[in-house]
Amino acid sequence: MTDEQISLSRAEQALENGEAEEAVRILRRFLQEQGDNSDAKALLGEALIEAGHLEEAVSVLEDVAGQLPDDFDLQYDLGDLYFELGRPDDACKVYESVVSRAPDQVDARVSLGLIHYHQERMDKAEACYREALKQSPESVFALNSLGDVCFATGRNDEARECFEKALALDPEDPQGHFNLAEYHYDNDDLQEAEKHCRRAVTLDPEFSFAYLTLGNICLDQEQVQESVHCFKEFLKLETSPASQEICAEVSALIDGLKGES
Repeated sequence: MTDEQISLSRAEQALENGEAEEAVRILRRFLQEQGDNSDAKALLGEALIEAGHLEEAVSVLEDVAGQLPDDFDLQYDLGDLYFELGRPDDACKVYESVVSRAPDQVDARVSLGLIHYHQERMDKAEACYREALKQSPESVFALNSLGDVCFATGRNDEARECFEKALALDPEDPQGHFNLAEYHYDNDDLQEAEKHCRRAVTLDPEFSFAYLTLGNICLDQEQVQESVHCFKEFLKLETSPASQEICAEVSALIDGLKGES
């Protein structure tokens, strides 16, 4: 193996082992010594995201995205990061560019829909999801997203149908279990809601919002100690800048519950 291959392999292994900061260190040194290298920069962007250095990650990914326009994983990373940092217009441009270059990129259409969804443009979001499903009827991402729109617009039966179809296609999908947990919780079926929420966090122990919902479910069942545990897990895992307000509310709720116990 060449020195380049060895360094990139070490960085990739560090990322796989959950050692994002070590991967960042390896890649920074490599780029200082070797100069411009698009593959190393792309991997550095991924490592910076994993390490929580989001603003620096944007700068790196913006630089390399123009060099690798057909690396769609890289384009998705940049679009998703823009979205997380509250830059939906920039995220839209990235996803639209992907769709323009490769109309068969279903996930880009769904990601566009997610931006519309979070800006409460439900008609546009639904149109994106249905267009994606025309291309790929078994897209779990599109089915779950369409279910969210249906749920948000009061079409609960259609939402459940989407969620259950998605979960049938991928029974190990934590998002599918979480969606059904939310559905059952909204319909006051706490047992089913808890079952699916616990399955979601088993499949993905870092699924922050599943812990939040599970905490609410436990609280509704007067399991105060367990609910506090879940809320603390949510706060530990949820680091997105967009979640600062909900994190503050959960912190206050924990303080209140401690005062009651």
